[in-house]
Amino acid sequence: MAEERDDHDKSEDPTQKRLDDALKRGDVAKSQEVNTWFVVAGGTLVVMAFAGSMSQSLTTTMRGLMANAHGIRVDGRGFLHVVQRIGIEIIAAAAIPLLLLLLAAILGNMIQHRLVWSGEPLKPKLSKISPLAGFKRLFSKQALANFLKGLFKLALLGAVMAALLWPQRHRLDTLVTADVAALLPITQALALQVLGAVVAILAFIAAADFLFQYRQWFERQKMSLRDLKDEFKDTEGDPMVKAKIRQLRESRMRKRMMSAVPEASVVITNPTHFAVALKYERGMNAPVCVAKGMDAIALKIREVAREHDVPIVENPPLARALHGTVEIDQEIPPEHYKAVAEVIGYVMRLNRAVAGAR
Repeated sequence: MAEERDDHDKSEDPTQKRLDDALKRGDVAKSQEVNTWFVVAGGTLVVMAFAGSMSQSLTTTMRGLMANAHGIRVDGRGFLHVVQRIGIEIIAAAAIPLLLLLLAAILGNMIQHRLVWSGEPLKPKLSKISPLAGFKRLFSKQALANFLKGLFKLALLGAVMAALLWPQRHRLDTLVTADVAALLPITQALALQVLGAVVAILAFIAAADFLFQYRQWFERQKMSLRDLKDEFKDTEGDPMVKAKIRQLRESRMRKRMMSAVPEASVVITNPTHFAVALKYERGMNAPVCVAKGMDAIALKIREVAREHDVPIVENPPLARALHGTVEIDQEIPPEHYKAVAEVIGYVMRLNRAVAGAR
């Protein structure tokens, strides 16, 4: 039961690997309101910077058409030429503004997350066509939040636009009879006033929606204790397998050490805890440690040494020092040369005395 609760109780913050995997799948925190704000802000910038030049360019083109209307051929090829020319003029006038709007839309995505190239969202999923899954999405927390957000936006924007345009209601009535040349500046001024208010309101909505979307996304990425354990196994390896490998390595090392003890020149011990087997032959720079261990391993080293008549010398301080500073198949440190030389010298004298007695 505890494991089942762990699978469903996703209370742990996601790891960096979990977040990176979500990014690779294309699952990112994204607010459509941020994209909308960038597009509307870009449109406002276009109106401010390019409305005059665009209108002037198109006005010049239309005046030319009207002034030379009597000379324009309207047969098949001539009419096609006129349409192409008008299209080119419109594209030339609107190219930079449209490019700015495109950049604004791209920037609205890039500012929320780094670029993602993933085909995961394009893969067919049964949940996308399942009526039950669709019903759940329709009445989910996200759908309710989007519905309330839409109502709030409509009410707020409607109220602000009414507050801005209501004082201009008498002026708007006269626009019907106003001169065409004066109509554009008035319309542009009103449009900029309304767009400025819309941009300010949408900035607040976009910030709040992004925080909400990020929190929802972060909650989706949370992990249970089982998820954390599984991820650790995938990244670091199964702890049980690693422990087994470590046991095998230690077992092989012990076997190799025990096979080297009979060739040792001396075993230096602390009677109950430490044992270090050293090998020294003429021509060697310094004695080499061929085996060492504590407690049970130290006892085994002493047993093997007795079986093969390897001298055992009790020197607790030296045994502890060598056990802590020298590794298997390494020469002893220089600071222990003198103490070890005395022990080996004692062993060599003892061996010569035994050989002479025989």
